[in-house]
Amino acid sequence: MEPRRRVRSFVRRAGRVTSAQARALAQLWPRFGIETPEDQLDLAALFGRDAPRICEIGFGDGQALAELALRQPENDFIGIEVHEPGIGHLLLNIERYGLHNVRIIRHDAIEVLESWLPAASLDRVHVFFPDPWPKKRHHKRRLIQPGFIRALGNAIKPGGVLHMATDWEHYAEQMREVVNASTQFDNLAGSGCYSPDRADRPETKFERRGLRLGHEVRDLLYRRRAG
Repeated sequence: MEPRRRVRSFVRRAGRVTSAQARALAQLWPRFGIETPEDQLDLAALFGRDAPRICEIGFGDGQALAELALRQPENDFIGIEVHEPGIGHLLLNIERYGLHNVRIIRHDAIEVLESWLPAASLDRVHVFFPDPWPKKRHHKRRLIQPGFIRALGNAIKPGGVLHMATDWEHYAEQMREVVNASTQFDNLAGSGCYSPDRADRPETKFERRGLRLGHEVRDLLYRRRAG
């Protein structure tokens, strides 16, 4: 019997790549992009140093990631995204801001967490405004599921932080329920609570769209338990 295919949380959409983004993809990807490795990644070698490492999964246009990397040159940032226009946009910002502390992966985030990254290699993970898949029949496609949280628990160091945000109330409830059911994370705001602020998270394009629609934004911060 063939193994059952895993339901993916994304659909690859071609999107429109601008001429500037196409140039960035051609010229800058070889320096800042990470290709599929034969073994687990050597992050110290990729960045040329040992530093705290922050991973943003599904970075969209990459503006928030670029702003954080600019503010925090002491940290290294890994962005995971599958859509070319967003990757091209982030590469342009890397060039514009003169960033040296960002690397980009274009691949399924769960496979990256499970196979590419060494255990306990990340200090922080950001999942900001993932696709809400609002129709009930599509909820199985949502990224925040028990298997994804287990993979995060393996990749994040004890004491590290998982920061999620969404403007969809039902998805926020699902996020809270799924992570609260895990034995690997503690809610920094207290059991069953959302974070009272967004910490150091920059406002994102998807957040602004949600606010225009009258949606309430909810942030959830969790700490990886020791052991």
